[in-house]
Amino acid sequence: MKLARTRSAAAAAGTVLVTLALVTACNRESTGSGAAGGADKPAVGIDLPRSDSDFWNSYADYVKKDVKADGVNALPLSNSQNDVTKLVANVQVFQNTGAKAIVMAPQDTGAIASTLDTLASKKIPVVSVDTRPDKGDVYMVVRADNKAYGTKACEFLGEQLGGTGKVAELQGALDSINGRDRSEAFAACMKEKFPKIKVFELPTDWKGDVASAKLQSLLAQHPDLNGIYMQAGGVFLQPTLALLEQKGLLKPAGQKGHISIISNDGIPQEFDAIRKGQIDATVSQPADLYAKYALYYAQAAADGKTFKAGKTDHDSTIIEIPNGLEDQLPAPLVTKDNVEDKTLWGNNVG
Repeated sequence: MKLARTRSAAAAAGTVLVTLALVTACNRESTGSGAAGGADKPAVGIDLPRSDSDFWNSYADYVKKDVKADGVNALPLSNSQNDVTKLVANVQVFQNTGAKAIVMAPQDTGAIASTLDTLASKKIPVVSVDTRPDKGDVYMVVRADNKAYGTKACEFLGEQLGGTGKVAELQGALDSINGRDRSEAFAACMKEKFPKIKVFELPTDWKGDVASAKLQSLLAQHPDLNGIYMQAGGVFLQPTLALLEQKGLLKPAGQKGHISIISNDGIPQEFDAIRKGQIDATVSQPADLYAKYALYYAQAAADGKTFKAGKTDHDSTIIEIPNGLEDQLPAPLVTKDNVEDKTLWGNNVG
């Protein structure tokens, strides 16, 4: 898209750019994409959503590697640190520095709508990773089926507990489509298939310290708790295991008193915990594929390519959503039986 500007307009835009750059400079870093041979390609803006999660840190590493390997003409990466205000500012910088497509992972999927409307008016396509914005046009959402996460967790725990018991559910932020999808699917499955299991829903806003505090209070009231569903191992695993160990409740799988635990993410730390018998399973979110296909679709969007619903050539399905398309990537259940599978990204980090 070519923009005709007068000198005064260009000067005004430059002033805005300098101001925004100062605001976000501490959250931006060079990717060295020009050296990788991508300088002649349309520019892509990439915002990383946070750095307080092992999962998202792994995603960031994959993005940086793929930018260099694929010669993506990436503008300096930004990190919005789970703050929608920072995300909006970072996107404005991308817009003003010539981005022809933008990759983001908005953690508040409702608050980003106006920004998406602005980008649509500028004809700058957006690829959203892992989260599906509630409103606003998106070129493609790169995501796994999060309802399946909740259902898989329910079915696994239900079978582990023999259909009876008490389960703590460490929920993500309910203003996030992922938190809602996982929570709603888990609740529906439990109600239908395991009505004798009592579920304690603990909203955490994806914060490990909040999860630990609420779990500690719950354990004081219900010391016979025998199951935990962690909606995000990247933020919940360490504080949960630390709390259980402190209380003498971290007993290995197969031993009397073991609390059955299933998680979501598929990070190496979860795999180690499965090997040790500290937790029983996780659903592996494909951090590697999120990065790979986010960049793939961003470049395709910048080049004017289009896609339609249906099966893909990478073992996924593109579905229609109200505001665009979504590529639902596979997310396998990982237990002690397949934790050594070398095709799992969590076994290939580093």
